[in-house]
Amino acid sequence: MKLIGPFKQIVTLANLSLRGKLSDEQLEIITDGGILIDQDKIFKVGNFNILQSENQNAQIEEIKGEQIALPAFTDSHTHICFGGNRANDFAMRNAGKTYLEIAESGGGIWSSVQHTRNASEEELLKTLLERINILISLGITTIEVKSGYGLDVENEIKMLRIIKKAQSQTVATLVPTCLSAHLKPRDFDGDNKAYLDYILNEILPQVKEENLSQRVDIFIEKSAFQPEESKEFLLKTKDLGFEITVHADQFTAGSSRIAVEVGARSADHLEATIDEDIMFLAESDTVATALPGASLGLGEKFTPARKLLDAGAILAIASDWNPGSAPMGNLITQASILATYEKLTTAEVLAGITFRSAFALGLEDRGRLENGLKADFVIFKTDNFQNVLYNQGSLKAEHIYINGNLVES
Repeated sequence: MKLIGPFKQIVTLANLSLRGKLSDEQLEIITDGGILIDQDKIFKVGNFNILQSENQNAQIEEIKGEQIALPAFTDSHTHICFGGNRANDFAMRNAGKTYLEIAESGGGIWSSVQHTRNASEEELLKTLLERINILISLGITTIEVKSGYGLDVENEIKMLRIIKKAQSQTVATLVPTCLSAHLKPRDFDGDNKAYLDYILNEILPQVKEENLSQRVDIFIEKSAFQPEESKEFLLKTKDLGFEITVHADQFTAGSSRIAVEVGARSADHLEATIDEDIMFLAESDTVATALPGASLGLGEKFTPARKLLDAGAILAIASDWNPGSAPMGNLITQASILATYEKLTTAEVLAGITFRSAFALGLEDRGRLENGLKADFVIFKTDNFQNVLYNQGSLKAEHIYINGNLVES
């Protein structure tokens, strides 16, 4: 047994609902608290002195000064395995260029595809691990990572193998997702349906054979894949035994409804979701994932998070860290800004980046500080947990624990 503390405050997120709105009064805040750990799991959270007296043989890891503890964060939507840089896209977009104009000048997703294909495995692994370490330093210990910048058998498999190799070199939990259906590559000889069949017949069997991913994603949008062909693809993907998630309603409405109809684990983006589809999402177990980084990067409106919560949806918040539309990668900054514009409570934001986002990945063993759950938590040097969101990402994590062990920075 190991006892860590005392903390000025521990915010456990215990007993909070998986879905719907939350008030800050519902937060369990333990003052002068301690976290008792048995191997890699939380055994008990409570008053430090009481826990110490009840567990006199426990090893003590003393926390000095005024510090608070929160469950570690989960980033349930990232594209952090990529080559190249699209700073010029950002500059052109801010100068008033359209998506089509940027693409025609050599930018856009296809630019990232070319850079990623041309990058060596060593280079991609190195930069992926660097980005993972940045996320860990922010207190994010569970990270979804997508492919989708390869768009053929060789390069999609290359990306997923690199993500698998990265998992063996980091203490964070990586959740790989196959996003071969990001868009139809320019060098593919055939229409959208032919490309989706290519994914089903050529890419996914190898993904399954090598156990590279249990999840498949698709971008449903006018510029990518159309609703009916996407729905057919998703159903066939489920038949192959994959869990599914969807890039939905980013610029046009309607695809979040498809996500619900096919039983997707999550529908991500939702900036264009209409009221009737908000209700459709709220009545399902499909997680509505807001990606405020994309709104900030593109200058678009935010996901209607307040409406989704009020309707009873499961709301997660993720960074969408990618080289084009969401290059920031700072989940805390993004979630804090989303809270300001959408009037989210602190409880709703914390839930959205912990146990609700973990649920979007099918993980229910983390995101709260409770008995039996994974001992992943983050410590901030402050006397008030509210300062984490109040400082909008400028208050840096002091220490990160994964599986009950301090991560060396």
